[in-house]
Amino acid sequence: MKNLFKKRRRPQPTPIILVSGLPRSGTSMMMKMLVAAGISPLTDHIRTPDQDNPKGYYEFERVKKLREGDTNWLEQAQGKATKVIAMLLPHLPSDYEYRVLFMRRNMQEILASQTRMLEHRSEESAASDDEMSELFYKHIKQVEAWMDVQPNLRYLDIDYNQLLKDPYPQLSQINQFLGGDLEIEKMAAVIDPELYRQRK
Repeated sequence: MKNLFKKRRRPQPTPIILVSGLPRSGTSMMMKMLVAAGISPLTDHIRTPDQDNPKGYYEFERVKKLREGDTNWLEQAQGKATKVIAMLLPHLPSDYEYRVLFMRRNMQEILASQTRMLEHRSEESAASDDEMSELFYKHIKQVEAWMDVQPNLRYLDIDYNQLLKDPYPQLSQINQFLGGDLEIEKMAAVIDPELYRQRK
């Protein structure tokens, strides 16, 4: 006698798209690209555009509380793009599927951009460029090692500098990585050379 009760398949979780990397590595630009491609962002608009990011930061304030265990907001992040800096990635719970676009940028450009931001705020860095560079490289290795062993996470490295020079090869990779339905022409149109102000 045939089994009349078919076993129900568990619904596949919708991945959370995370844009990550070091501060000043191009995460805001990537968020804007994903929005142009048709992906909804998780943002609260609390941090408004300024001279360092005139087209907006695309941030969600509760992300900063990941270390404190604030993770309930991740439910509403499924299927959306959310910006999470590299240092907070290891605080993500294992309950969800993640697809991470990890931004890479020339380290000298990152440091120069951060210095300029601090100047705009009348602040000074607590460490020299050499010390910050060493700390950042060590930090990136730690985050990479963590991502490599997470069964619920996949990540794709994005070269910010190359993206500005020749965007389509990487945009095609991003499209494939995220399912193949992105409008990469609209993503490419987001790139604004006028905002590439710290070049090395």
